[in-house]
Order: sequence, then structure tokens, then C-alpha cells
Amino acid sequence: MDKYFKWKAILALAVIGFSIYFAYPPQEKIHLGLDLKGGMHILLKVETAKLEEKDRAGAVERAVEIIKNRIDQFGVREPMITKQGKDEIVVQLPGMTEQERAREIVSQTAHLEFKLVSDKEDVIKEALAGKVPEGYEVKEIKEDDQIADTIVLETEPIMAGDKLTNASVGFDSYGQAVVEFQLDKDGAKIFDAATFKNIGRKLAIILDGKVHSAPVIRDRIPNGRGQISGSFTVQQASDLALVLRAGALPAPVTIVEERTVGPTLGQDSIRNGIYASIGGAALVVLFMVFYYLVPGIISGIAVVLNLVILFGVMAKAGASLTLPGIAGLILTMGMAVDANVLINERMREEMKLGKAIRSVIAAGYHKAFSAILDSNVTTILSAMVLLYFGSGPVRGFAITLTIGLIASMFTSLFITRLIFDYFTRDRKQVSLKMVNLFPGQLKIDWMKLSKMALIISAIMVIVSGVAIATKAKARLGIDFTGGTVEEIHLNQTIDLGKIRSALSKAGLDNASLQNYGPAKDNNILIRTKEESKAAIQKALEGLLGKDKFVLRRSEYLGPAAGSEMLTKAFRVVMVSLLAILAYVWWRFNFTYAVCAVIALAHDSLIGLGALVLVGREISLPIIAAILTIIGYSVNDTIVLYDRIRENSKIFRKETFYNIANMSMNQVFSRTIITSFTVILVLLSLYLFGGQALNDFAFIMLVGSFVGVYSTIFIATALILRWTKK
Repeated sequence: MDKYFKWKAILALAVIGFSIYFAYPPQEKIHLGLDLKGGMHILLKVETAKLEEKDRAGAVERAVEIIKNRIDQFGVREPMITKQGKDEIVVQLPGMTEQERAREIVSQTAHLEFKLVSDKEDVIKEALAGKVPEGYEVKEIKEDDQIADTIVLETEPIMAGDKLTNASVGFDSYGQAVVEFQLDKDGAKIFDAATFKNIGRKLAIILDGKVHSAPVIRDRIPNGRGQISGSFTVQQASDLALVLRAGALPAPVTIVEERTVGPTLGQDSIRNGIYASIGGAALVVLFMVFYYLVPGIISGIAVVLNLVILFGVMAKAGASLTLPGIAGLILTMGMAVDANVLINERMREEMKLGKAIRSVIAAGYHKAFSAILDSNVTTILSAMVLLYFGSGPVRGFAITLTIGLIASMFTSLFITRLIFDYFTRDRKQVSLKMVNLFPGQLKIDWMKLSKMALIISAIMVIVSGVAIATKAKARLGIDFTGGTVEEIHLNQTIDLGKIRSALSKAGLDNASLQNYGPAKDNNILIRTKEESKAAIQKALEGLLGKDKFVLRRSEYLGPAAGSEMLTKAFRVVMVSLLAILAYVWWRFNFTYAVCAVIALAHDSLIGLGALVLVGREISLPIIAAILTIIGYSVNDTIVLYDRIRENSKIFRKETFYNIANMSMNQVFSRTIITSFTVILVLLSLYLFGGQALNDFAFIMLVGSFVGVYSTIFIATALILRWTKK
């Protein structure tokens, strides 16, 4: 036995023990993403280009601090406000579903100014006629969205809001809510002098370019106190006082992306995720035990420990589990057994040679190692590319998949080996019997069959290409087009035509409606091409009443951001393919790398084409699925390439044609079994994962079938034709 067995066992137990410690109890240690526990995600862009050069340095950082101060005063628990990129800020507000309030608090610049209203008749007459004299500007005063008055202001303010030290809610003599403010010592002096000098004139109080009031200065104001009125509700006055206390943002901000998930949808997603996870794990473990018997039991233990380590690492790192992250977790279970299948199949081959049990185990792990390493590294490369370029919940998928794959390598190569060594340390005769899908040696001429397969592939690629070229644009989701999408749960059944009519009356003629999920759930999706959340809510309240519907999910993305996201998605796929090309080139050679990437492009194109043909939406999770297809498909291809490389060294005088057929026949059972386990968990995800993950599971299922097909018929067949040429 390995003299270091004791230390290896201690290491394994330590990793498992610490993982349990960090992750238990999971409901307290595992952070849930906003798409699971409900809340708001807002992406802000700081308009630094509107600042002078000297003011741009540190403007985004100052904006982050000011927004943090506002949110802290607002009372949201465990918010996350962080800088992203050069000029963007991510704001996550768990439990917050009051869209309008949150949007105002985080995005309002709160630039306060005090300007005198002109009392010169000639200036007023000229300005209102459209010829505004230099040093003046025309502003409107609105009450209840109606223009109450039009005034002419002096452009130069007497004072800005940076002198303000406090703001609070108050009430005027009519009982109307107002915002009372207090100026600092210098501000009070300036205000005193300005009001004393301009008694009888109007003083406009302007916030973010909007005139809230323009009262007449009746007397000097020496104490630095004043108030802002403007038909506020108590809540509006409270929120305005909050942002004024926190300070003005150094530059205007624009909402680029906004996502809101209601608590009911989050609970549904968690429940569906649990069902899908349990179903996927049970199917994989049962199959492995049935097919591989004792080695299958050990593989099942590895799958369970893989999940324990995954949760432990996520809890320790503070990573959030998102809805796509659940998909990554479920997919990891299917892919985790891939290494165990490789090892078990290698041990099966060694047993046929009549070797002793410990030699069988050692050779099985040794010969499977390079294929396991290469196949997992290429999949992790795709996940890392997605992690770097992705955003929002999709990053959660990349994190879960990456951690899961690394954990699976540890459990399959290290822990299962320890278990085998433990049970064989005092036993020279241990049965490792396994069910054999193909008892005899396969002798299929795959290279001959590949001629017809290449023709079929060409037809599928052409059909997919035409479908994507003609229909993909219409299938693009909000992630790539921009606009608004809201998922509404109705408490009663109502004809969509009535809702469409109500939206049309609200000015949303371009709104599209569709039923979402099972008909009994009474869920509908409303999509528009512009920001229209408030209009949708108002139209539904007018038609149904406030208590007759529930907002389950709301998303908004600016059109420019959507276009940028589409470009980024294309870039992500291309970078992933190039990274895999470079790695396979390094590990094998240029010919193998190019043929592998062609096969991957083939799989991705057909998977996306199938999605478009059945009328499903192209969204960010779909791009994550395509990257996963790329990673998984190359995983399968590399296992075949590794066997070809091994056989080429042994059978130096054989033709590549014969070596390719021999290698494919040797790894065929492994290809079928690993694909079958992944398909099992994908079926669980498709059937139990809920509507939100249905499209993801669909394209992954298609990609899994196509990936197996391309490994068998395309990748190696292309090398054969290349080498012949």
C-alpha cells in the first residue's frame, strides 16, 4: 500500500470536514441570489463624460459611496453596491420589490440649486417668445404632471446644495408634506445675504433640473433653514430627504439594466431546483450502482461528496447560488461521473488482461488521468470565459460549474482512489465485476460511416444556418434587444385581448403578450421595446384592480446595453473556441485542434438552430448553455483523441484509418454511458426545473445528442480527411 495513504486520508477527511463545517446549515451559510430570494438588481452607468476632465478621477468611487449611504439609510438588509468595469455600478437589494422607490433613491442625482426668478418684464417677454437672453433660462413648474406655470430664471445660482447639512420631512400650514432642510454656517450666511437683498422676488428651488417651487421671499432668512414643496406624499418627501442627506452624486447616472424578482417566484424556483437536484442525483447514482456495481457505489459516494465540497467552497467564498447556478449544480452531477466512468472502463480493460487487483486499479487511474485532466480543463476554460464576460445570475452558473468541475476531479482522482486502496489493502482477490454494455470487442467501421454522417451534418448545418439567419433576430430576448419584460400572475382567468386593449390605451401599442407556463397557473409575459414598467402597472391596475395580479418578475435593459450584450455574447463564444483551440493545439497538435473546434462550432450551430426552429427565446442563459455544450462536447472529443494518441504510440505501423476505428470502438461504451448520465440529469432539469430553466435544459439536451454524434462521426473523420490531403 502507498506509504502516504495515512496522510492522504487525513487530507481527504479534512477537505470533507471543513466543507461540511462551512456549508452547514445550508439555509444559513449558502447565500441565495436575488433570482431565488427575491429583490432588485440595478446596473447604473455613471455619465463621467459629462464632467470636466479634472472632476472625472474618482467620480465612480464617490458615486458608490453616496449610493451606499442612501441605501443604508433606506434600511435594506445586506445590500451589495460595487463598482463594475470603468464606469458602472451594480446595486443589489435583497427583498426590495418597490421598483419606483428604489430606482429614484439610487439613480437620483440630487443636485440642488437655488436660482432667482427674473422680474424684468422685457427679459420675460423676450424669453417666453423663444428668444432667451444670455444669462437666463426658461423653466416650467408642474403640479400633478400638469404645467402650472412657466418662469424665467437667472442661469447663475445663488447657491448649490453642497451647503446642505440635513433634510427631513415636515408639513406646511395646509398639512402638505414638504422637505425641510438646514444649511451649514457658510450656506446660512449666503442664504441670509441673498434673501435680504431680494425681498419681494421669487426664489426657485431646483432639484436635478426640475423646479419644485418658487416662493416669494417675504423676509430675510438668517438661520439657514428652508423647505422644498411640490405636492409630495409623505413617502416621496421622506425619500427625497434621504437622498439630500446622503449628498448629490458627482455625475448623472443612467439605469442600464434592472431586474426584479418577486418572493413567490423565488420560492417556486427554489422548490423546482430542489426537485430537479434530487431527481438528477438519484438517477445518476442509481444508474452507476446498477451498471458498475461496487465501483458504481464508490462513484455514487464521489458524486455526493462532490456536492458537499461544492457547497462548502461556495459558502466559504461567499458566492451566491443563483437559478442558473442550480442548473450548473445539476449539470455538474452528470459531468462528475465522467471521470469515474473513464477510470472504471480503464479498469475493465486491465481486468481482461488478467492483472492483479491492485495493478488493475493503479493502471486504470494512471491511464485515465490525461484524458480526465484535458477534458475537464477545456470545460473549465469555457466556464471561466463565461465568468469573465458574463453578468448577473449567469455568472452564478459559471461559478457553480467551475467549482463543481474542480471538486469532481478531486473526488474522482483522489478520494475514490483512497477508497479502492482501503478495501484492497489486505485483500488480493476483490471482485470488481461490472455490467458490460458491449460484451464483445466492437469492430464497427466508423470512418466508413462518417462519409454519410458528414453529408447529414452539412444538411443540418445549412438548415440551422438558414433558420438562424432568417428567424434568430425575432427570437432575441430582452438581454439582447433591450426593453421591458414583466411576468404577471393573475388571480383570475382573463382574455389576453382585454389586457392588450388596456395596454394599447396606455400607449403601449407594441406590447406583446403570451401565456407563460401551465395554463392553470394564470401567468403571462408582457414585453415592450421601451422602459414601460410604470405604464404596465397602471394599465393592469385600471383593468383588474390592485389586488387582482402579482408581479413575479420584472426586467428592463436599455437598447444600447442590449446591443452591447449581443456583441459580447458573440465575443464570448469566439474567445471560448479560441481558448480551446490553443489548449488542444498545445496538448495534441494543430490539426487535432482545428478539427475539434470545427466539430464544436457544428454542435453550437445545430443546437442554436434547433432552439430557433421550435420558437424558443435566445437569452443569456442560452449563451451559457452553448458554452457548456462547447465545453462538454470537447470533453468527449478529447477522450477519443487521447486514445488515438495512445494507440498511435503502440501501433506505429497501423494507418490512421484503422487506429481511429480501433480507438472509437474502445471508448464507445464510455461515450454512451457518460452521455447517458448527463442526459439523465438534463431530463430531470427539463421536467422538474421549472419554466425559467426549460429553454436552457432543451438546448443542452439537443447539444448533448449532437455532441456525441460529432465526436463519433465528425471530429476524427475531419482529421482523417485532413491527413489524407
